[in-house]
Amino acid sequence: MTTINHALSAALVNRQSLLSELHQQGTDCYRLFHGSQEGVGGLTIDRYGPQLLIQSFHQSLNTSDVQELAGQCCGTLNENLLLVYNDRSQGNSRVDRSDSVYQADPSALTDLIAHEWGLNYRIRGRHAGQDPLLFLDLRNARGWVKNHSAGKSVLNLFAYTCGVGLSAAAGGAREVVNLDFSEGNLAVGRENGALNPGLIPMQFIQSDYFPAIRQLAGLQVAGRRGQQFPNYPKLQMRQFDLVLLDPPAWAKSAFGTVDLLRDYQSLLKPAILATADGGVLICCNNLAKVAMGDWREQVIRCADKLGRPVRDCQVIAPGADFPSLDGQHPLKILVLQF
Repeated sequence: MTTINHALSAALVNRQSLLSELHQQGTDCYRLFHGSQEGVGGLTIDRYGPQLLIQSFHQSLNTSDVQELAGQCCGTLNENLLLVYNDRSQGNSRVDRSDSVYQADPSALTDLIAHEWGLNYRIRGRHAGQDPLLFLDLRNARGWVKNHSAGKSVLNLFAYTCGVGLSAAAGGAREVVNLDFSEGNLAVGRENGALNPGLIPMQFIQSDYFPAIRQLAGLQVAGRRGQQFPNYPKLQMRQFDLVLLDPPAWAKSAFGTVDLLRDYQSLLKPAILATADGGVLICCNNLAKVAMGDWREQVIRCADKLGRPVRDCQVIAPGADFPSLDGQHPLKILVLQF
Protein backbone atom coordinates (compact mmCIF):
# COMPACT_ATOMS: atom_id res chain seq x y z
CA MET A 1 0.00 0.00 0.00
CA THR A 2 2.97 2.37 0.41
CA THR A 3 3.01 3.20 -3.30
CA ILE A 4 -0.72 3.90 -3.32
CA ASN A 5 -0.50 6.01 -0.17
CA HIS A 6 2.28 8.15 -1.64
CA ALA A 7 0.40 8.58 -4.91
CA LEU A 8 -2.78 9.59 -3.07
CA SER A 9 -0.86 12.03 -0.86
CA ALA A 10 0.57 13.74 -3.95
CA ALA A 11 -2.85 13.90 -5.59
CA LEU A 12 -4.42 15.48 -2.52
CA VAL A 13 -1.66 18.10 -2.31
CA ASN A 14 -2.10 18.93 -5.99
CA ARG A 15 -5.82 19.53 -5.45
CA GLN A 16 -5.67 21.98 -2.56
CA SER A 17 -6.30 25.15 -4.57
CA LEU A 18 -8.91 23.42 -6.75
CA LEU A 19 -10.86 22.14 -3.75
CA SER A 20 -10.92 25.60 -2.21
CA GLU A 21 -12.26 27.02 -5.48
CA LEU A 22 -14.90 24.30 -5.81
CA HIS A 23 -16.11 24.75 -2.25
CA GLN A 24 -16.53 28.49 -2.87
CA GLN A 25 -18.61 27.64 -5.96
CA GLY A 26 -20.98 25.49 -3.92
CA THR A 27 -19.50 22.19 -5.13
CA ASP A 28 -18.68 19.23 -2.90
CA CYS A 29 -18.56 16.59 -5.67
CA TYR A 30 -15.13 15.95 -7.19
CA ARG A 31 -12.47 13.32 -7.86
CA LEU A 32 -9.80 13.05 -5.21
CA PHE A 33 -7.71 10.42 -6.97
CA HIS A 34 -7.65 9.64 -10.69
CA GLY A 35 -5.56 6.50 -10.56
CA SER A 36 -4.91 5.93 -14.25
CA GLN A 37 -3.13 9.29 -14.47
CA GLU A 38 -1.81 9.55 -10.92
CA GLY A 39 0.12 6.34 -10.50
CA VAL A 40 -2.36 3.57 -9.67
CA GLY A 41 -4.35 2.34 -12.65
CA GLY A 42 -7.81 1.03 -11.91
CA LEU A 43 -8.40 2.99 -8.70
CA THR A 44 -10.63 6.04 -8.29
CA ILE A 45 -11.63 7.96 -5.19
CA ASP A 46 -14.50 10.43 -5.41
CA ARG A 47 -16.28 12.68 -2.99
CA TYR A 48 -20.03 13.07 -3.35
CA GLY A 49 -21.09 15.48 -0.63
CA PRO A 50 -21.14 13.53 2.64
CA GLN A 51 -20.00 10.32 0.92
CA LEU A 52 -16.55 9.01 -0.03
CA LEU A 53 -16.70 6.51 -2.89
CA ILE A 54 -13.69 4.28 -3.51
CA GLN A 55 -13.81 2.08 -6.61
CA SER A 56 -11.32 -0.51 -7.87
CA PHE A 57 -11.51 -1.70 -11.47
CA HIS A 58 -8.46 -3.95 -11.83
CA GLN A 59 -7.70 -5.48 -8.45
CA SER A 60 -9.66 -5.81 -5.21
CA LEU A 61 -8.62 -4.00 -2.05
CA ASN A 62 -8.81 -5.47 1.43
CA THR A 63 -10.56 -3.84 4.36
CA SER A 64 -7.47 -2.30 5.95
CA ASP A 65 -6.34 -0.81 2.64
CA VAL A 66 -9.75 0.76 2.04
CA GLN A 67 -9.86 2.19 5.54
CA GLU A 68 -6.34 3.59 5.19
CA LEU A 69 -7.16 5.37 1.93
CA ALA A 70 -10.38 6.74 3.41
CA GLY A 71 -8.48 8.00 6.43
CA GLN A 72 -6.04 9.90 4.21
CA CYS A 73 -8.85 11.59 2.31
CA CYS A 74 -10.95 12.45 5.35
CA GLY A 75 -7.90 13.77 7.18
CA THR A 76 -6.94 16.07 4.32
CA LEU A 77 -10.51 17.34 3.93
CA ASN A 78 -11.07 17.52 7.67
CA GLU A 79 -14.40 15.79 7.04
CA ASN A 80 -15.86 12.60 8.48
CA LEU A 81 -17.21 11.25 5.20
CA LEU A 82 -19.39 8.14 4.85
CA LEU A 83 -17.34 5.40 3.17
CA VAL A 84 -18.58 3.20 0.33
CA TYR A 85 -16.21 0.78 -1.42
CA ASN A 86 -17.32 -0.77 -4.71
CA ASP A 87 -15.07 -3.39 -6.29
CA ARG A 88 -15.73 -3.44 -10.02
CA SER A 89 -12.81 -5.64 -11.00
CA GLN A 90 -15.03 -8.62 -11.77
CA GLY A 91 -16.14 -9.22 -15.36
CA ASN A 92 -19.66 -7.94 -14.86
CA SER A 93 -18.85 -5.34 -12.20
CA ARG A 94 -21.00 -7.18 -9.70
CA VAL A 95 -19.42 -8.52 -6.53
CA ASP A 96 -20.40 -10.58 -3.53
CA ARG A 97 -21.41 -8.01 -0.94
CA SER A 98 -21.19 -10.57 1.87
CA ASP A 99 -17.45 -9.91 2.35
CA SER A 100 -16.91 -7.49 5.23
CA VAL A 101 -14.94 -5.09 3.04
CA TYR A 102 -18.16 -4.18 1.24
CA GLN A 103 -20.25 -3.69 4.36
CA ALA A 104 -20.67 0.05 4.37
CA ASP A 105 -22.35 1.72 7.30
CA PRO A 106 -26.11 1.83 6.59
CA SER A 107 -26.02 5.62 6.77
CA ALA A 108 -23.63 5.66 3.79
CA LEU A 109 -26.11 3.75 1.64
CA THR A 110 -29.17 5.86 2.35
CA ASP A 111 -30.40 8.54 -0.06
CA LEU A 112 -28.03 11.48 0.35
CA ILE A 113 -27.73 14.97 -1.12
CA ALA A 114 -24.57 16.39 -2.66
CA HIS A 115 -23.92 19.72 -4.37
CA GLU A 116 -22.49 21.08 -7.60
CA TRP A 117 -22.54 24.69 -8.77
CA GLY A 118 -24.90 25.39 -5.86
CA LEU A 119 -27.45 22.77 -6.95
CA ASN A 120 -28.68 19.75 -4.99
CA TYR A 121 -28.22 16.25 -6.40
CA ARG A 122 -29.47 12.85 -5.32
CA ILE A 123 -26.61 10.52 -4.39
CA ARG A 124 -26.73 6.77 -3.77
CA GLY A 125 -23.64 4.72 -3.00
CA ARG A 126 -25.24 1.66 -4.58
CA HIS A 127 -28.25 1.36 -6.82
CA ALA A 128 -29.55 -0.74 -9.68
CA GLY A 129 -26.95 0.61 -12.12
CA GLN A 130 -23.18 0.37 -12.03
CA ASP A 131 -22.11 4.02 -12.26
CA PRO A 132 -22.57 6.86 -9.76
CA LEU A 133 -25.63 9.02 -10.33
CA LEU A 134 -23.51 12.04 -11.32
CA PHE A 135 -20.57 11.86 -13.75
CA LEU A 136 -17.97 14.19 -12.30
CA ASP A 137 -15.91 14.73 -15.45
CA LEU A 138 -18.89 16.51 -17.05
CA ARG A 139 -18.97 19.17 -14.29
CA ASN A 140 -17.43 21.94 -16.41
CA ALA A 141 -19.93 21.29 -19.20
CA ARG A 142 -22.80 21.54 -16.73
CA GLY A 143 -21.31 24.80 -15.49
CA TRP A 144 -21.11 26.10 -19.07
CA VAL A 145 -24.75 25.22 -19.66
CA LYS A 146 -25.78 26.93 -16.43
CA ASN A 147 -24.04 30.11 -17.57
CA HIS A 148 -25.44 30.10 -21.13
CA SER A 149 -29.07 28.96 -20.82
CA ALA A 150 -30.94 32.11 -19.92
CA GLY A 151 -34.14 32.39 -21.96
CA LYS A 152 -33.30 29.35 -24.13
CA SER A 153 -35.02 26.10 -24.99
CA VAL A 154 -32.73 23.21 -24.03
CA LEU A 155 -32.70 19.57 -25.18
CA ASN A 156 -30.67 17.16 -23.06
CA LEU A 157 -30.02 13.95 -25.02
CA PHE A 158 -28.94 10.73 -23.30
CA ALA A 159 -29.87 12.71 -20.22
CA TYR A 160 -29.00 10.02 -17.63
CA THR A 161 -30.03 11.62 -14.32
CA CYS A 162 -30.62 15.02 -15.95
CA GLY A 163 -27.75 17.01 -14.46
CA VAL A 164 -27.39 19.08 -17.62
CA GLY A 165 -31.12 19.75 -17.67
CA LEU A 166 -31.03 20.83 -14.05
CA SER A 167 -28.11 23.16 -14.78
CA ALA A 168 -30.06 24.69 -17.67
CA ALA A 169 -33.10 25.25 -15.46
CA ALA A 170 -30.91 26.89 -12.84
CA GLY A 171 -29.41 29.09 -15.54
CA GLY A 172 -32.80 30.54 -16.47
CA ALA A 173 -33.81 28.38 -19.45
CA ARG A 174 -37.40 28.89 -20.51
CA GLU A 175 -37.82 25.20 -21.39
CA VAL A 176 -35.84 22.06 -20.56
CA VAL A 177 -36.49 18.66 -22.16
CA ASN A 178 -34.60 15.59 -20.90
CA LEU A 179 -34.58 12.47 -23.08
CA ASP A 180 -33.32 9.06 -21.98
CA PHE A 181 -34.20 5.43 -22.64
CA SER A 182 -34.18 4.48 -18.95
CA GLU A 183 -37.16 5.38 -16.79
CA GLY A 184 -34.94 4.71 -13.76
CA ASN A 185 -32.50 7.40 -14.85
CA LEU A 186 -35.31 9.87 -15.47
CA ALA A 187 -36.81 9.04 -12.07
CA VAL A 188 -33.58 10.26 -10.47
CA GLY A 189 -33.79 13.32 -12.72
CA ARG A 190 -37.23 14.02 -11.30
CA GLU A 191 -35.79 13.68 -7.80
CA ASN A 192 -33.05 16.16 -8.69
CA GLY A 193 -35.69 18.58 -9.89
CA ALA A 194 -37.67 18.20 -6.68
CA LEU A 195 -34.51 18.80 -4.63
CA ASN A 196 -34.21 22.24 -6.23
CA PRO A 197 -37.57 23.99 -5.74
CA GLY A 198 -38.08 27.29 -7.47
CA LEU A 199 -36.67 26.22 -10.83
CA ILE A 200 -38.87 25.81 -13.89
CA PRO A 201 -40.37 22.31 -14.13
CA MET A 202 -38.33 20.11 -16.48
CA GLN A 203 -39.89 17.80 -19.07
CA PHE A 204 -38.96 14.13 -19.35
CA ILE A 205 -39.26 11.86 -22.38
CA GLN A 206 -38.53 8.15 -22.04
CA SER A 207 -37.54 6.96 -25.49
CA ASP A 208 -34.89 5.28 -27.58
CA TYR A 209 -32.65 8.02 -28.96
CA PHE A 210 -33.08 7.26 -32.65
CA PRO A 211 -36.86 7.53 -33.09
CA ALA A 212 -37.02 10.55 -30.81
CA ILE A 213 -34.24 12.58 -32.39
CA ARG A 214 -35.26 11.66 -35.94
CA GLN A 215 -38.79 12.91 -35.32
CA LEU A 216 -37.49 16.15 -33.80
CA ALA A 217 -35.16 16.54 -36.80
CA GLY A 218 -37.98 15.94 -39.29
CA LEU A 219 -36.53 12.64 -40.54
CA GLN A 220 -38.27 9.34 -41.11
CA VAL A 221 -37.98 6.85 -38.27
CA ALA A 222 -36.00 3.84 -39.45
CA GLY A 223 -35.03 0.57 -37.83
CA ARG A 224 -33.15 -2.63 -38.40
CA ARG A 225 -34.14 -4.65 -41.45
CA GLY A 226 -36.61 -7.38 -40.60
CA GLN A 227 -37.26 -6.13 -37.06
CA GLN A 228 -40.63 -4.83 -35.95
CA PHE A 229 -40.58 -1.39 -34.35
CA PRO A 230 -41.24 -1.32 -30.62
CA ASN A 231 -43.64 1.38 -29.45
CA TYR A 232 -42.12 4.83 -29.09
CA PRO A 233 -43.43 8.28 -28.15
CA LYS A 234 -44.68 10.36 -31.05
CA LEU A 235 -43.01 13.78 -31.20
CA GLN A 236 -43.42 16.85 -33.38
CA MET A 237 -40.59 18.23 -35.47
CA ARG A 238 -38.93 21.16 -33.72
CA GLN A 239 -35.60 22.78 -32.93
CA PHE A 240 -33.95 23.90 -29.70
CA ASP A 241 -31.63 26.79 -28.87
CA LEU A 242 -29.21 24.58 -26.94
CA VAL A 243 -28.73 20.84 -27.40
CA LEU A 244 -26.41 18.54 -25.48
CA LEU A 245 -25.44 15.17 -26.99
CA ASP A 246 -23.63 12.88 -24.54
CA PRO A 247 -24.03 9.29 -25.78
CA PRO A 248 -22.63 6.11 -24.24
CA ALA A 249 -19.73 4.41 -25.99
CA TRP A 250 -21.90 1.65 -27.44
CA ALA A 251 -25.52 0.52 -27.31
CA LYS A 252 -27.83 -1.41 -29.61
CA SER A 253 -31.58 -1.33 -30.11
CA ALA A 254 -34.18 -2.17 -32.75
CA PHE A 255 -33.77 1.37 -34.12
CA GLY A 256 -30.00 1.52 -34.48
CA THR A 257 -26.60 1.22 -32.88
CA VAL A 258 -24.76 3.81 -30.82
CA ASP A 259 -21.10 3.39 -31.78
CA LEU A 260 -18.86 6.33 -30.98
CA LEU A 261 -15.85 4.80 -32.69
CA ARG A 262 -17.30 3.75 -36.04
CA ASP A 263 -20.45 5.79 -36.55
CA TYR A 264 -20.68 9.00 -34.53
CA GLN A 265 -22.32 10.69 -37.52
CA SER A 266 -25.58 8.76 -37.20
CA LEU A 267 -25.96 10.31 -33.74
CA LEU A 268 -24.68 13.73 -34.71
CA LYS A 269 -26.63 14.47 -37.90
CA PRO A 270 -30.16 14.53 -36.43
CA ALA A 271 -28.89 16.37 -33.34
CA ILE A 272 -27.54 19.11 -35.62
CA LEU A 273 -30.88 19.31 -37.43
CA ALA A 274 -32.66 19.63 -34.08
CA THR A 275 -30.48 22.64 -33.20
CA ALA A 276 -31.90 26.03 -34.20
CA ASP A 277 -30.10 28.49 -36.46
CA GLY A 278 -27.91 30.58 -34.19
CA GLY A 279 -28.12 27.83 -31.59
CA VAL A 280 -25.51 25.75 -29.81
CA LEU A 281 -24.84 22.02 -29.89
CA ILE A 282 -22.57 20.59 -27.20
CA CYS A 283 -21.37 17.16 -28.26
CA CYS A 284 -19.33 14.66 -26.25
CA ASN A 285 -17.21 11.62 -27.01
CA ASN A 286 -15.90 9.55 -24.08
CA LEU A 287 -13.74 7.05 -26.01
CA ALA A 288 -10.08 7.34 -25.02
CA LYS A 289 -8.94 5.82 -28.33
CA VAL A 290 -10.53 8.68 -30.31
CA ALA A 291 -8.20 11.67 -30.72
CA MET A 292 -9.69 15.12 -30.20
CA GLY A 293 -8.27 16.52 -33.45
CA ASP A 294 -9.63 13.72 -35.62
CA TRP A 295 -13.03 13.78 -33.95
CA ARG A 296 -13.30 17.56 -34.18
CA GLU A 297 -12.63 17.43 -37.91
CA GLN A 298 -15.25 14.71 -38.33
CA VAL A 299 -17.85 16.72 -36.44
CA ILE A 300 -17.24 19.93 -38.38
CA ARG A 301 -17.22 18.07 -41.71
CA CYS A 302 -20.54 16.42 -40.85
CA ALA A 303 -22.11 19.82 -40.13
CA ASP A 304 -20.79 21.23 -43.39
CA LYS A 305 -22.28 18.36 -45.40
CA LEU A 306 -25.66 19.07 -43.83
CA GLY A 307 -25.46 22.70 -44.89
CA ARG A 308 -25.10 23.79 -41.25
CA PRO A 309 -21.55 25.15 -41.10
CA VAL A 310 -20.07 25.69 -37.65
CA ARG A 311 -19.42 29.38 -37.00
CA ASP A 312 -17.39 28.76 -33.86
CA CYS A 313 -16.05 25.69 -32.08
CA GLN A 314 -14.82 25.67 -28.48
CA VAL A 315 -13.42 22.90 -26.31
CA ILE A 316 -14.54 22.31 -22.72
CA ALA A 317 -11.89 20.38 -20.82
CA PRO A 318 -12.69 18.36 -17.70
CA GLY A 319 -11.72 19.87 -14.36
CA ALA A 320 -8.24 19.67 -12.87
CA ASP A 321 -9.37 16.76 -10.70
CA PHE A 322 -9.26 14.72 -13.94
CA PRO A 323 -5.61 15.21 -14.92
CA SER A 324 -4.21 13.89 -18.19
CA LEU A 325 -0.50 13.24 -18.61
CA ASP A 326 -0.60 13.69 -22.38
CA GLY A 327 -3.36 16.29 -22.49
CA GLN A 328 -5.67 13.85 -24.28
CA HIS A 329 -8.65 13.46 -21.97
CA PRO A 330 -10.89 10.43 -22.60
CA LEU A 331 -13.93 12.73 -22.36
CA LYS A 332 -13.91 15.22 -25.23
CA ILE A 333 -16.45 18.06 -25.30
CA LEU A 334 -17.06 20.45 -28.18
CA VAL A 335 -19.32 23.52 -28.15
CA LEU A 336 -20.56 24.17 -31.68
CA GLN A 337 -22.12 27.52 -32.53
CA PHE A 338 -24.31 27.53 -35.67
